[in-house]
Amino acid sequence: MKITLFALGAGLILLTALSLVRSPQWWIRAADFPRLQIAIALAAVALGFALVYDTGSLIDAAFAVALLASISYQSLRIFPYTRLAARQTMDGEAGDGSRTIRILISNVLMENRRADDLIARVRETDPDLILAVETNDWWDEQLRVLDRDYPHSVKRPQGNHYGMHLFSRLEMDPVNIRFLMEDDIPSVRAELKLRSGERIVFFGIHPRPPQMDQDTEERDAEILVVGREVRECERPAIVAGDLNDVAWSDTTRLFQRISGMLDPRRGRGMFSTFHAAYPFLRWPLDHVFHDDSFTLVRLQRLRSIGSDHYPVFIELRHQPSAEYDQEAPEPDGEDIEEAQEQIREGREA
Repeated sequence: MKITLFALGAGLILLTALSLVRSPQWWIRAADFPRLQIAIALAAVALGFALVYDTGSLIDAAFAVALLASISYQSLRIFPYTRLAARQTMDGEAGDGSRTIRILISNVLMENRRADDLIARVRETDPDLILAVETNDWWDEQLRVLDRDYPHSVKRPQGNHYGMHLFSRLEMDPVNIRFLMEDDIPSVRAELKLRSGERIVFFGIHPRPPQMDQDTEERDAEILVVGREVRECERPAIVAGDLNDVAWSDTTRLFQRISGMLDPRRGRGMFSTFHAAYPFLRWPLDHVFHDDSFTLVRLQRLRSIGSDHYPVFIELRHQPSAEYDQEAPEPDGEDIEEAQEQIREGREA
């Protein structure tokens, strides 16, 4: 039993150590994703090891310290996304509907054929804005039923799992499909007019994930390019989509500092959206960030639509006075240099 615990613990400690390495290689960055699962497994090994611990063994003592250090580190990274942590976004009241925006985002899974389930979630939540990714020609045909209720749209169906559709009840002008890093990976930037007459900017993105033939230079660069655009934007902004990155990664945290955006999940829960079919292998890949002029009315992970991702619904209230009560992340000189370097590496890749 002790040898088994040593082997399991050593593997988990190694995964924890790998996640400390600043490298874009896919097999290193993959260690960012299952932090909760690693923390739980480390705790289970530690409990088992306590039963066989030899107080006179230096090896046992060193192993116990490594286990506890790994548990502590993993817990610190995921703690902000628990209900025990302080909330980064203030609660807002629905109140005046002219100042609220309701958004549904969904990675539909290109091969999924349960379009009716997505339409049902739209009817249930009644969003102002719908961002669907992984849409191809089949999904383009199925989603045409939304055109009647959503007169403003931009559509880019693709057969490579990176198609994108944006539907809006709110006026969108201008709206552009862009290719920030790769010529087959679209993103969208749209200027929206709230019912109050105020104008905001919406960014929808879906960069490639880390995988065996794909390191993370392009993904990280695309996320940070958008973060830099948000920082330079003169209007209130929202960024949403399947970032193929977790909330607690170095890249996402750097994005928040570069952009100054808030994460409404902090202090409320992880809202893990992937993988929908495997409850014990699930983490937050689908995100909505906003600047400090918004407060949160509602955030909800919706029921399955047959995709490997759950849809997410959020209702935000534009409340400019909140800027005085919410603390937006700020970059330092090292953050700016690091972002510039990662953007350069992404463009070179």
